[in-house]
Amino acid sequence: MTSTTSTAELLDPTSPAYKKARRQFYKATKNRPQNVEQDWTPFRAAEKRFKARFPPPDLSTVLDLAQLDPSRQQELDDGVWRGSTHSSTYKRLEGASKPVYVIPAVPGLVILPSYLNDEEQRELVRWSLEKQAREPNPTNLDIHYHLPDGGLWNAYIDQKSTREETILPKALDSDVVEERTTGPRQLVDNTPISVENYRSLSETPKPPPAPSATVTPSSPSSLLYKLRWANIGWYYHWGTKQYDFSHGKGEIDQRLRQICKSAVETVQWNEVYEGAEAVEWEGSDPEWKSWGETYEPDAGIVNFYQSKDTLMAHVDRSEVCKTSPLVSISLGNAAVFLIGGDTRDTQPVSILLRSGDVVIMSGACRRAYHGVPRILEGTLPGHLKAGAAGEDWAPFAEYLETTRINVNVRQVFPKGFKPPFLTS
Repeated sequence: MTSTTSTAELLDPTSPAYKKARRQFYKATKNRPQNVEQDWTPFRAAEKRFKARFPPPDLSTVLDLAQLDPSRQQELDDGVWRGSTHSSTYKRLEGASKPVYVIPAVPGLVILPSYLNDEEQRELVRWSLEKQAREPNPTNLDIHYHLPDGGLWNAYIDQKSTREETILPKALDSDVVEERTTGPRQLVDNTPISVENYRSLSETPKPPPAPSATVTPSSPSSLLYKLRWANIGWYYHWGTKQYDFSHGKGEIDQRLRQICKSAVETVQWNEVYEGAEAVEWEGSDPEWKSWGETYEPDAGIVNFYQSKDTLMAHVDRSEVCKTSPLVSISLGNAAVFLIGGDTRDTQPVSILLRSGDVVIMSGACRRAYHGVPRILEGTLPGHLKAGAAGEDWAPFAEYLETTRINVNVRQVFPKGFKPPFLTS
């Protein structure tokens, strides 16, 4: 399903689409053990509920702050999926130039709905695909393919009107390939980094992953929908879930840097933290008092989700700055975002994030379990669709019909601090 119409049909119990999904569900689950859910943690239960294709997830428990903004009414109507403004307690902060909300149940979590305007969203989409998902920034596909020097997206655009060139797997010219494994994916439980142990963790060998032996030669148009991430700044090693500083510090786009810094400066942090639950801050003074001067994004990732992709519960704990703001920007289709506590046993808060929304995780919630169990199909807003910004926008609009892009940026080291063993 990629259209709003098909989404609406799935939500209608009398429609053929709904009845078909119901038949497929019964067929797939008829042999499922009856007690399969009893050992699920609250976070896992929430993930399963929102991931389900049938019955369609009930979003009445999902906080949807877009409903407070009359200017987004058309977006809400066109996108069909709706949450609620009563599912969680929230508070709007005073004194900010744009709407800023906090959720008392998740101290340190800040939401800035519609923070980016229409043109800013389109600019970031262009940047993500044209400039960031290419050399010298690693992507998930670089491990397995000889990607074009100009990047996958630019090759796709250049070859749209001609015969596409085949992109070859690296396994064809490598003696070392990734062996195919069976069974569930093994999760990596990485050690939280700190000022005390960052040197030893940094010196731990981080060999590059071997290319897969099972991938096949592909065209740019087919590989484009397999793009999942592009690195920003310091290189993140997925095998160990730690940074590999031997790659040096990648460049942070200045426009992205300014967006993130402006978002942090927009928040009245005294309203977020004064009187709130105590947080273990580094040093004598709470860090939030100086984030306007000390926050300096130096790492991150662009995530590219397709409509059936998910991001399971995890904790970000690879940055020495363990409480400084992590800025997360949503673009394209909407998604359900879950955030809980320091274990999966905490009942998570569910939030509907739409294109242009910004979330800031800071303080204690930087170590909270969070994830994205559902991309909400058919929710691409009109300003990102074909015809919204000239003929050259059409390929971006086509790609975004089934896509959510998330740009999240964080600070690895305190501003002005350079680890002595780094040379670049």
